[in-house]
Amino acid sequence: MFHRAHFFRIVQISLLIPSVLFLLPMAPAPAQEAAKLDTSRGDQMIAKYFADETAKLHNAGLVGVKSLDAWKKNREQLRRQLLEMLGLSPLPPKTPLKPEVTGRVERDEFTVERIAFQSRPNLYVTGNLYIPKKLTKPAPAILYVCGHARVRKDGVSFGNKAHYQHHGGWFARNGYVCLTIDTLQLGEIEGIHHGTYRYKKWWWLNRGYSPAGVEAWNCVRALDYLQSREEVDGERLGVTGRSGGGAYSWWVAAIDDRIRAAVPVAGVTDLQNHVVDGCVEGHCDCMYMVNTYRWDYSTVAALVAPRPLLISNTDRDGIFPLDGVVRIHSQVRDIYRLYGAEEDLALHITAGPHKDTQELRVHAFRWFNHYLKGDDELIEKTAVKLFEPPELKVFEKNPADEINTKVSESFVAKAALPSPTEAARDWSKRRDEWKQQLRDKSFRAWPAKAEPLDAKEVFNVERNNVRFRAIDFTSQGAIRLRLYLTHRADLEKPDLTVINVFDDESWRRFLAEMQVDFRDQLRGEQLPKADREGYESSKRIFKFPWAMAAVAPRGVGPAAWDQSERKQTQHRRRFYLLGQTLHGMQVYDVRRAVQAARGVEFIGDTPVWLQARGVGAGVALYAAMFEPDITRLDLYDLPVSHREGPYLLNVSRILDMPQAVALTAERSRVVIYDNEPARWEYPQSLVETLGWEAKQLQVRKPPDDE
Repeated sequence: MFHRAHFFRIVQISLLIPSVLFLLPMAPAPAQEAAKLDTSRGDQMIAKYFADETAKLHNAGLVGVKSLDAWKKNREQLRRQLLEMLGLSPLPPKTPLKPEVTGRVERDEFTVERIAFQSRPNLYVTGNLYIPKKLTKPAPAILYVCGHARVRKDGVSFGNKAHYQHHGGWFARNGYVCLTIDTLQLGEIEGIHHGTYRYKKWWWLNRGYSPAGVEAWNCVRALDYLQSREEVDGERLGVTGRSGGGAYSWWVAAIDDRIRAAVPVAGVTDLQNHVVDGCVEGHCDCMYMVNTYRWDYSTVAALVAPRPLLISNTDRDGIFPLDGVVRIHSQVRDIYRLYGAEEDLALHITAGPHKDTQELRVHAFRWFNHYLKGDDELIEKTAVKLFEPPELKVFEKNPADEINTKVSESFVAKAALPSPTEAARDWSKRRDEWKQQLRDKSFRAWPAKAEPLDAKEVFNVERNNVRFRAIDFTSQGAIRLRLYLTHRADLEKPDLTVINVFDDESWRRFLAEMQVDFRDQLRGEQLPKADREGYESSKRIFKFPWAMAAVAPRGVGPAAWDQSERKQTQHRRRFYLLGQTLHGMQVYDVRRAVQAARGVEFIGDTPVWLQARGVGAGVALYAAMFEPDITRLDLYDLPVSHREGPYLLNVSRILDMPQAVALTAERSRVVIYDNEPARWEYPQSLVETLGWEAKQLQVRKPPDDE
């Protein structure tokens, strides 16, 4: 029930009460205590929550746009927001492309150049430039962006451009210059799209990084390259691609007006499909911007208006379902109508699964012919593959200086953080800016107005002079959480209320101990083996006039959902599609738990402490930063950097954990237990420079018996 190692470890502070640890097992629970969680409640809760949040974003999108003036007024701001969500704000400098042609392949009707350029220094883009023979004047050009198709043999990647070669060949045989470029993943230099999906790189969220941004920027620079070629009419540029390439076609068409016509194929659907219907589970991270401003994908599509846009899809595509594609088309059509350009928007649906079919290609070819060449003749030539993959490979050996494989470390810059002396010099202004940025960029998904807690007491019982009660409250929408409160039965008013933030381990320990006297009240939970010795030892805390409370935020304990690794990963990805993170919303849950505790007459205005460990300690830290009247925090194993968590949208573009500690220490006393106290030199130095009392921030070594 309580962290027994600290019952009699007295640390004098101004309140003349000892330091406490409650419900914080530092050692793993015995193996026999592990139990499978009953997740049915959590699954139902989170499913409804995701559905409700998705509906909010859908309804907040293009639905309210009623006039062209209103749309134009907001369009540039929306574009700036999209650039930011792609990690492209501020817009990177257009450094020299340093293009190189490593070879050529000849066919009767066209030549293919094997080319590479650097979209940023040492960020290589490999591609094939298809050039018609016998050009008499500059030709229209198509940027073809590839989907996820691996072409690899004997450990050598030929790039997905080798798979999609038939598109480039068709365009060249029909009078277009076509640049077909590899993507970051599955290109010749194989980077990563699956950061959160496969490799648990949740720190990407902290950085505001998505490989979608890399692909968008590579496309922008590909347009620069096309316009540099004498064979290209730079005023007649189109973009297309399917699947992942369809998504990247959306990105570049939305952010770059040089695209005169676009045909994204099977590359977009709405949040209903992704979040509620589960399509997110079939996509890697390159399909998604970091959704800071909480958009549905129709807003991305609308930024293409009024330029010609053909949305193309098959009717049985399992990862871009037709219903979502139709919904996006319907909303975007309203924007085209405002421009009087409804004829320049089309929806093409053909039979088939998620596949590059001839029917999809033919309509795309005709679309470009009409808008870039003024040609409406029937298509006579089919798109066929004419090359063996090695013929299209750009590099014999990958450049030694490439950053493709590690671009996530540098593509979005971390904040340039001031020294403690610099921070202290203008502290009030800097503090306010940091907190506002956190609200705008990391916690934007928090409700603007808190809904009623609707707190209801579930049980209130006494056993052996211990009173145990539970109060259910609404944190946010469908998220109903439970606050547990324990104290000596004859205690009329506590001098202190300590709220512990559960993680999975402390939840199991809590169940093991509390079931000794309160098994009936915990019925319905998957109970581990009872720990009578632990319970009896923990009860000794009640020699002090304290109330002990605890909450399990969403995803933990009573609010846990499916514990399979896949579902845990995909639910966390659902959060970021909605402009949230799991940890960011857990911060809100802890704030609401404090408010619920304050609403209990027994607690009222009693001083409140928060205690937590690990990533949960970071969650508690941020809760105290934004929730008033938290007297003190006791934080164990607090990550020294957000790289280890908690994971919050864009937080590394604002600050890191030492600065967060300082922000919180100004309003609440913070005690950090760490075996390496020197790791917290930054906030300690800042506190000293600002002249705050030393007790506002204390760093202690954990007790020996933890």
